[in-house]
Amino acid sequence: MIIGICKETFPGERRVALIPDAVRRLTKLDLEVLVESGAGIAACISDAAYEEVGARLASSRAEVFAAADVVLQVRSLGANPEAAPSDLALMRSGQTIIGFSEPLSAPELVRDAGDTGVTSFAMELLPRITRAQSMDALSAMATVAGYKSALLAAEALPKMFPMFMTAAGTVKPAKVLVVGAGVAGLQAIATAKRLGAVVSAYDIRPAVKEQVESLGARFVEVELKAGDAESAGGYAKAMSEEFYGEQRKLMAKVVAESDVVITTAAVPGKTAPLLVTKAMVKGMTPGSVIVDLAAERGGNCELTKAGETVVEDGVSVLGPTNLPSTVPYHASQMYSKNISTLLAHLVKDGVLEMDLEDEITREMLLTHGGEVVQPQVRELLGLPEKDTRTEETSRDG
Repeated sequence: MIIGICKETFPGERRVALIPDAVRRLTKLDLEVLVESGAGIAACISDAAYEEVGARLASSRAEVFAAADVVLQVRSLGANPEAAPSDLALMRSGQTIIGFSEPLSAPELVRDAGDTGVTSFAMELLPRITRAQSMDALSAMATVAGYKSALLAAEALPKMFPMFMTAAGTVKPAKVLVVGAGVAGLQAIATAKRLGAVVSAYDIRPAVKEQVESLGARFVEVELKAGDAESAGGYAKAMSEEFYGEQRKLMAKVVAESDVVITTAAVPGKTAPLLVTKAMVKGMTPGSVIVDLAAERGGNCELTKAGETVVEDGVSVLGPTNLPSTVPYHASQMYSKNISTLLAHLVKDGVLEMDLEDEITREMLLTHGGEVVQPQVRELLGLPEKDTRTEETSRDG
């Protein structure tokens, strides 16, 4: 079986799906790896590094798609909408595509992939269960984004994060508020704390209080009846607008007291909830900074513009996008581990096995056998419900 790796074509994307260490592990499984020349350059990985571990080089993207039984990507289908039509033209029936796909945001591209006859998997649909933790690419990339968000805030803030006691007097530490204590939020807390800031955090799930405090941050208590804030798959789910409205009222004072606010609240496939209003920004001290990690989904701040920095009443609102790509070396290392572990899970005796009784396979599967099989995507496309569990196990390759 041949595993193909192409250059990422999304604008500004610097990650690569597989690094040489992972190639070495896959070749031990009797898998052949074909890498498009230059695929790892932006992540500081040379073609020679791939050849040294047994990978073959291809001169073009078309050559990789033509030869590979499985193509591993960072951004596929809806996660790379401008280039997706070109890639769809290269895909062939029976081939397998694995990568971030944004299936709930771009269901039409999933349908188009199904029409080509490819089997496709979405990395963001991995169920959050114990045995799948080593494959959890969303959490891995959130770790990078959370880390980088604190660095961006420290750079933009016209103050220093740590307290200093000098002959010129005492410099007070910056006050950082992190909204959302998921993976990105916890990493933002840890990084801001390491930089010397006084850190507070808020999350609608009281259960994360212990995690926040274990990192040396103060957990902000806001008395609201949130109910169940997680979906069955372990991902955040949207709450009612009434809930978010009450939350904003109670958070206004905390936001006003902060030098930095880092927001991380995002719901897969949906517009990010509005947490920080224009009025709340106006209440902050000039020079304060907001870093909105939900910018790509509309933003948690009313003033956020994806990919831009907006200055309002002296407050800088940063809307960074694709932060993992700004740390391509380690982001690629982490993603490569996730996707190669998933591939090892799917491949048995050198053949890709479609065991639809397996929760990991079933939940991540988008298309198979010439049609869309993912329930949420089928619903978005207006297709009738289909029970994938009734399908027989098949072996591709």
